Amino acid sequence: MSLVSEPSYRRMDVDERRTQLLERGAELFTSHPYDELSMKEIAAEVGISKALLYHYFPSKQAFFEATLGAWAERLRERTEPDPELAPVEQLTKSLDGFLSLVEENAVAYRNLMQSATGVPAIRDLIEEVRRATAERILAGLYPEESPPKARTAVSGWLWFMDGACLNWIEHRDIERGELRDLLLGVLMGALIAAGSPPDPAQVS
Repeated sequence: MSLVSEPSYRRMDVDERRTQLLERGAELFTSHPYDELSMKEIAAEVGISKALLYHYFPSKQAFFEATLGAWAERLRERTEPDPELAPVEQLTKSLDGFLSLVEENAVAYRNLMQSATGVPAIRDLIEEVRRATAERILAGLYPEESPPKARTAVSGWLWFMDGACLNWIEHRDIERGELRDLLLGVLMGALIAAGSPPDPAQVS
C-alpha cells in the first residue's frame, strides 16, 4: 500500500480550462463594455495569471471572438430544426429554443444587441446569424426558389424579432408563448403582404 496520499485536486486539461475561460469570458464581456476590460483585469477576474490567459488566447480580441463563437454554437444547438417536422413547425420549435436562450441570458442578450453598433465583431456575428437564419427559413418555406419579396419580408422580420425580444426582457409583461405566437403571426402576415404565403403543405 502506498504511503503517499493522492492529491485532493487535479489539474484541468486544456479543453476543460478553455471551456471554463469561455464561460467566464462571456459573463465579463456581457456585463462590461468591451473597451473597459483589459487582459490583466480579465485574468484577475477569472483567477489566473495574465501569462496563462495569453497562453490560451493571444489577445483580448481573440478571447472576445472565441466567446462569441461559443455563444453562436449554443444558439445553433438550441435552434437546430427537426427534419421530421413540417417547415412551419420546425420554425415554431426553433423559435421556442431561441426565446428560451434569450430568457435565460437576458442581460447578456441585451448587452450583446446594444454593443452591436460599436463592436465590429458583434455586428458581424449578428449579421451572420441573421443571414443563416433567413436562408434556413426561406429554404424550408420555399423549397424551389424563394420570391424576392419573401426574402425581404423574412430579413425585415428578423430585425423586428430582435426589437420585440428587447422589449420583452425589459417589461416582462407577456408570456414567452405569447411572444412566440406574436412573432410567428407577424412573419406569416409579412409573407402574405409580400404576396407569397407559405404553401399549406409546408405548414402541416
